[in-house]
Amino acid sequence: MVKAGARSDWDEVVFRQGWKEIPMLKRCLKLLLFASIAVGMAWAAENPFIGEWKLNSSKSRMPDEMKVESKGGNTYSFDFGGGAETIVVDGSDQPGAYGGTTLSVKADGPDSWIVERKKDGRLLLRGTWKLSQDGNTLTDYYREFDPDGTTVSMDYIYQRSGAGSGFAADWKSIKETMNSTFLLEVKAYQGAGLTFIIPIEHETKNVMLDGKDYPNPGGHSVCSVQQVDEHTLEMSDKAGDMVIDTREFTISADGKALTMTEHAPGRSESDVLVFDRE
Repeated sequence: MVKAGARSDWDEVVFRQGWKEIPMLKRCLKLLLFASIAVGMAWAAENPFIGEWKLNSSKSRMPDEMKVESKGGNTYSFDFGGGAETIVVDGSDQPGAYGGTTLSVKADGPDSWIVERKKDGRLLLRGTWKLSQDGNTLTDYYREFDPDGTTVSMDYIYQRSGAGSGFAADWKSIKETMNSTFLLEVKAYQGAGLTFIIPIEHETKNVMLDGKDYPNPGGHSVCSVQQVDEHTLEMSDKAGDMVIDTREFTISADGKALTMTEHAPGRSESDVLVFDRE
């Protein structure tokens, strides 16, 4: 009979064997950890999405539509996709329909308008509109001004659609040219995840490729990414239960080009951005 608290010969064997196995267990755990790190590093090194990418504007499309309707006299309704705003075209700052902004439109000649949006007196964007002689096309020299002094420059060419004359029409873009440098940087994140950085949009997303939601900076929306195959990723941004947009990232067979196709609810056409590897 063995007294309580004492060890039998068999207990002694198990006890001593256990002490022998603990260092072995530690070594196994270390090996597994190193193997996991090695796999993560190898995945990061081989992942075709990782790198610096520069927009090829000549191969990209960012379709836009805006509606301008004459309300009589010098009053017009403008819809840039966020709801109609009705103002007098006299160059004065007038209340906008959203975001606490003001909108002003000034005639700068018979075939030229200057459109500006401000918030708290600060200029957010300016569009210089030029109407063609036949009135069928409109060129918008669009400039967006960030608080840090950065200017985003794009030129749009629109074609007239629907009824109207002069600047009044349903305008649909047929060509968009990004003049500013548009970069996309993709980095490894926590082993098997990715970080997406778009400096011109002040956007950074840190996600795992598991389809789960991860918070975007600011905490007002979430992002999820899942890997469809070796050369395709699908990204979704949501605010609550509402999908803000979805993006598909595709790598070319030679790994030298990345195409980002962006779909937004309510839009009939998608943005297709083609990037070249830097």
